[in-house]
Amino acid sequence: MQENAQTENTNEEPTITFDDLGLRKEILQSVKYAGFKVPSPIQEKAIPVVLAGRDMVGQAHTGTGKTAAFALPALSNMKVDGSVEMLVITPTRELATQVSDEIFKYGRNLGIKTVTVYGGSSYKRQLDLINRGASVVVATPGRLLDILKRNMINNFAPSTVVLDEADEMLDMGFLDDINEIFSYLPTTRQTLLFSATMPAPIKTLASRILEKPEFISITKGETTNTDIEQLYYVIDEHERDDAIIRLMDSEQTKKAVVFCRTKSEVDRLSNVLSNSGYLANGLHGDMEQRQRETVIKGFKANSVKVLVATDVAARGIHVDNISHVFNYHIPFDPESYVHRIGRTGRAGTKGKAITLLTPLEFKELQRIKQKVGTSMAHAFVPSKNDMRVTTIQNIVKNIEDQKIYDEAHKVLDMLKEDIDEETIMFKLISMILDKQDIKGPNTIGIPADKLTAILERAGKRNSGGGRGHGRGGYRGNRNRSGGGGGYRGNREGGSRDGGNRNRSGGRSSGGYRGNKD
Repeated sequence: MQENAQTENTNEEPTITFDDLGLRKEILQSVKYAGFKVPSPIQEKAIPVVLAGRDMVGQAHTGTGKTAAFALPALSNMKVDGSVEMLVITPTRELATQVSDEIFKYGRNLGIKTVTVYGGSSYKRQLDLINRGASVVVATPGRLLDILKRNMINNFAPSTVVLDEADEMLDMGFLDDINEIFSYLPTTRQTLLFSATMPAPIKTLASRILEKPEFISITKGETTNTDIEQLYYVIDEHERDDAIIRLMDSEQTKKAVVFCRTKSEVDRLSNVLSNSGYLANGLHGDMEQRQRETVIKGFKANSVKVLVATDVAARGIHVDNISHVFNYHIPFDPESYVHRIGRTGRAGTKGKAITLLTPLEFKELQRIKQKVGTSMAHAFVPSKNDMRVTTIQNIVKNIEDQKIYDEAHKVLDMLKEDIDEETIMFKLISMILDKQDIKGPNTIGIPADKLTAILERAGKRNSGGGRGHGRGGYRGNRNRSGGGGGYRGNREGGSRDGGNRNRSGGRSSGGYRGNKD
């Protein structure tokens, strides 16, 4: 039947399924249990290469299914003989835990046991779990290197080694550790390197640790996820807080990450958002590990709706239902922009990335657009008048969707004794309107006429060309307040292992995942 369908629809490409990729039946059962329908592009291209035992470099943005791309075929190739067959190196303990959980789910039908190894928890517990028959070790660089240098694992010779989020490890200063780690690993091995971007140091690393690798890469125009709508808003420096709150209100944000440049800014802004009624919490490298884990757990469980974080702290946080990413300041470099917005639009869902900038930051914006090859549209921050229109539309929809309770009839009968029905309705709607507090000034951001002049001057200075800075067109009303100014904060200083080393209070264990029987 399938062949006939392909013959009749000669103009359509046949759909590749996981059944077509040569995976073991036990792995296919896990794939179906996980709800996967068809492989993503990186999975479709990578799985046959990994199954064939070849080295590979995979470049794909976050949220495209990279973990399954290497885990499914690597698990399918395993002997499951009680030794460590696969080592996965990740930049942070949060990502290590997530990857370990995913690999466990994929390999549960083969009896695969996984151990997570990272700093701040007991060496003895992690080593005991490895020696009890772990097939997969997922580790952060600092703790892994320490274990290898001290020769704490007997006969450690994984046949498959995966370097995940390689560019993040570069950004966090782990490149020397990674080079040293590979000096302790078997020379005969399959090595897989995954990275969202490919800066020169990562290309050099790949040429050193991989043997005749297959390169799987997306094009420059696809460096950022096409499921992410990217917008930027031009504001005055002092308007950042008001702009973030107004945009969150207008966007009806479900779950968001707000990126800041400094730790102090994270603390301040998380308090501002909390005081404005948002379930917000901060995350940065000065927090103890237990605090970090509590915040991330709350974010995943929806008790925290807005995560305010620095770049370093947010590395490796992968939550599939993030609707928005906000750049409180434009990031320092294009790679950081790619990493930041990759927190949304994951697993085939739609997301939105919003960047705030002042006129003095147009140069950084242009650099990111040219380097990343992405399209960012300009938009205006809604005014209070705009918000009132949106508020009324939302009230109408909420009333239409509202469930009617039995008690409502009793209340209505009591009100009708003294008030006519039309007045009752007006009063109830007015009660709802009274609760709609639109915070901040009436208008926020650079007005259209002033922005046009700024863009024209910028176009004369840069060959990129004036109004082209606002590629995608203006959006929203044009009666906006003015302002200018620029700000450059400091990068967050980060300890190694994403804050895992030299930290107090990190007692959470490495984690053992295996079948209970």
